[in-house]
Amino acid sequence: QLQLVESGGGLVQPGGSLRLSCIGSALASGYYAVGWFRQAPGKEREGVSCISATGHTTNTADSVKGRFTISRDNAANTVYLQMHNVKPEDTAFYYCAARFDYGPGNVCYDVESEYTYWGQGTQVTVSS
Repeated sequence: QLQLVESGGGLVQPGGSLRLSCIGSALASGYYAVGWFRQAPGKEREGVSCISATGHTTNTADSVKGRFTISRDNAANTVYLQMHNVKPEDTAFYYCAARFDYGPGNVCYDVESEYTYWGQGTQVTVSS
């Protein structure tokens, strides 16, 4: 059973930077694709970014493209979401999710239904 723990959230000023971490003991296996999602109050949960099990394929939502970068360090059992130039509209509860990925491991999954394991989330608040 894969358990995921997010960290790195908090209060940050507009234009600032923040790095979220998603840690799971089994991520070092290299067999888990990971996605970051977020949900703001009163809004649907949306995909932010995803990374394939190999780390060779990534995707980011248009709303964060050029500002957020996903990466992984399997040896550290960690997937990161580096956030730069954050905006108030980035305020949300951020979740990481993972799925065991058979095959070549080069698929990046954008939708919630693809994922089996979810972390508890971490709050990101962008405010001056």
